[in-house]
Amino acid sequence: MATKGVGSFLKKAARGRVVSERNLATKETITPEEVLGLQAPTTQFLCEPSANIYGIEFVAFKLRDMESGNVLVNLGPGIPDSEAMAVVGADNSGRFVRYQFRPDFFDLKSVGASVTFCVGDKPVPNFRMIERHFFGNKLIKSFDFDFGFCIPESTNTCEHIYELPKLPKADIDAMIATPYATKSDSFYFVDGKLVMHNKAEYAYDGTF
Repeated sequence: MATKGVGSFLKKAARGRVVSERNLATKETITPEEVLGLQAPTTQFLCEPSANIYGIEFVAFKLRDMESGNVLVNLGPGIPDSEAMAVVGADNSGRFVRYQFRPDFFDLKSVGASVTFCVGDKPVPNFRMIERHFFGNKLIKSFDFDFGFCIPESTNTCEHIYELPKLPKADIDAMIATPYATKSDSFYFVDGKLVMHNKAEYAYDGTF
C-alpha cells in the first residue's frame, strides 16, 4: 500500500476534553478523543509494547522539505549513519528518539514524512495516528492521520504532509535556546484503541 495524506493542524485541543495523564495511565483502553485532551507531553508510555497485537513494525523513515526536496532525516536498513545525522539518540526500545535540526528548520513551510511499516498476521482496520507537539506544556501543533486498512503480512509505505505553523519569534528563540524542551507524542490506534505510543524530543541548535 502506498498513500499520501495531509495532516490537520490544531492550535488547541478543541476536539477533546481536558484529560490528565494520570487518569489515562490507569485505563485499559485509551481512545483518540482522550489523547486529544492531554494538555502537556506525557511523562510515561500510555501502553505497553504488548498492546501491539497486530505486529506493526516501522522499518524506514524519511523526512524531507516539500519545497526544496532536501532530505532532513533518512532512517532504514542499509542507510549510512551520515544520512541520518538529524537523529542523535534513541533508546533500545525503539519507542523514544531524539532529533537535532538546524535553526533554519523554522523557515520551512511543510515537510513530508515517509514511513514504511510491516504488519503481522492480523488485518489492521482503521489504523490512525495522532501526533501532538509541545514546547514545555504549550501545545505547538497537533496532527491527525489515517493510514486506513492494512492487510495481513503486508508492507506499507505512505507519506504524510505536515503543514508547519508560523510561530512567534519569541517561541522560536526559546525553542532554539532550550534543546529537547520540545517534545512530541505519537499515538497509534486500531479501531479506536491505542496500540502503540512513541515519544520524541527535538533540538534546533544543530550546525550540520
